[in-house]
Order: sequence, then C-alpha cells, then structure tokens
Amino acid sequence: MPTLVPPVRSPGSLRRHRQPTIDGDGLRLRPWQPGDRPAVRAGYADPAIQRWHCRTMTDEEAHTWLVSWPHRWQAESGAGWAITDPRGVLGQISLRRLDLASGIAEISYWVLPHARGQHVAGRALTALTTWSFDIGLHRLELNHSTANPASCAVARRAGYPAEGTARGEGHHTDGWHDTHRHARLRTDPQVEHRPT
Repeated sequence: MPTLVPPVRSPGSLRRHRQPTIDGDGLRLRPWQPGDRPAVRAGYADPAIQRWHCRTMTDEEAHTWLVSWPHRWQAESGAGWAITDPRGVLGQISLRRLDLASGIAEISYWVLPHARGQHVAGRALTALTTWSFDIGLHRLELNHSTANPASCAVARRAGYPAEGTARGEGHHTDGWHDTHRHARLRTDPQVEHRPT
C-alpha cells in the first residue's frame, strides 16, 4: 500500500556503501571483525553485562553474532560497531530496530570491565549520535532498566532526555523491570558529551 509520506531516508541508501568507521573523542567505532570473538565472549561473560543484556555466549555463538552484523547492515535493519582505542576493544555500540523510512533507531551499548570509569559509553554514544543524524536519521531511542542508574546517567550526559517509563517492559533474570526511555531528535540542540 503506498504511503503518503516520503521516507526519511530511502531504503537501499545505506547498503550501497560499506559500513563506516566512526571516530570521536579519542575512540574509534569500527565494524566488528572475526578476530574480535574473545572480546565479545568476555563481554557476555561479565556479570554486569549479563545482568542488563540477559545473555551469555559460547565461542560459536560469538562467531555467529559477529558474522550477523554485515547481514544486518545489508538488510538495513541494524548496525554494530566495536568501540576501540589503541588498547583494543573496549565495548560495543549498535543501532537496533533501524527503520530508514521512519528515520528511527534504538541504540544499545556495553563496556568491558577494564574500560569502565572512563566515560567510554557516553563518548561512543555521542559519536554514533552525530553520525546517525549526519546521515539523516530523525529520532534515536535508548531504553534501560530503571534499576540501572549508570545507563540513565550516560543517556542524560549525552543529551538524551528521559521521556517516560514503560512498565514491565524488560524481562530480566530476576523478573520484569520497568524501563526508562530516552530519546534525541535530529532537531535537538547539539550536545558535547559531558563526563561530569
């Protein structure tokens, strides 16, 4: 059925290009590589990441996860990046539920234990936000459990105001959690990451 509203970004416009590397604030967000499997396994073996992302991974599952990202880019349904600096992989950040026609995506991230306390998540979020709006997306959303104040602080410092609470939206190992929704619009004032 034809729509009366033109797409925010034309379907097919991302996959015509290779997934980019994004630099910002001392970090490099680069597409995942097969050699990143140990970092992915370490991430999903970490109790804090397990608590909020509710999964573990075997070596084979980590491989499958890594090779799924190029397919998601080609399908224009999502995109994942390794957050890196000269020390190596620090974490991950991704666009999930990407809808080019509507210009909307949801952002997810985690940071490995050795890189915490260095504002890696907020710096990566700021870099990905800038790139996403530069390519024409209209709205970026970020959701987290209300029991995760660290993620709430990351969102706020990166200029994502809280929009509300969704009751019982997140199913975690200890039961159902309410979630906070944060969002930024392309038309919002630009925000530099504020680590304090």
